Parts: sequence; structure tokens; C-alpha cells
Amino acid sequence: METVLAGLLLVIGLFFLGLASLGILRLPDLFTRMHAASKAATLGITGALLAAAVCFSSTPVTTKVVLALFFQFLTTPVATHMIALSARRAGIRPWEAEAARPAGPEGEAG
Repeated sequence: METVLAGLLLVIGLFFLGLASLGILRLPDLFTRMHAASKAATLGITGALLAAAVCFSSTPVTTKVVLALFFQFLTTPVATHMIALSARRAGIRPWEAEAARPAGPEGEAG
């Protein structure tokens, strides 16, 4: 039973890590790519670490997993926020869809 649960957690973690990779490749700008990387990769790492904790099921491994997850949940949002703030201050603007842009003086988008 532990092996099945560990395998399921690992598959879920790998799914989210793959989703993060796909988001980094497919999304249009820095801010949306950072969002995909931080959210999905955090869930992916959580799944992989929980799979290790279930698979080994010893107190030292579980303690290390809990500490690693705590560190991950504590640092990832702060790091992502600081990178986004630095990018914004450097003049990088978020991507806007063509339909969301205001109309120009002639009524044309752009």
C-alpha cells in the first residue's frame, strides 16, 4: 500500500513539474512564466518529497521532508515576488492581449 501511495504522489509531482515546464515554454511573458514556474513547480516538488517520505517512512527522512517543504513554501513566493518587482522596476511590462489594448485615435487597436 505504501508503494502505491508513493507512486501516486510521485506521478502527481511529475505531472505538476511537467506542467511548470510547459508553462515556461508556452506562456507569453516573464510574469506569467514566473507564475507557472513558482506555483506548479512548488506542487511538483511537494509531490516528489511526500512520495519520498511515504516510501522511506522513517523519522529522519520525514523530518527532512517537512523541513524542505517548509523552506520551499517560505522562499518560493518571496523569491518570485522579488524577481517580479525587479523586472517591473527595470521597465518590463506585462503582456496584454490584443483585445485588451485601448483603441487608438482612429479607433484601431494598438
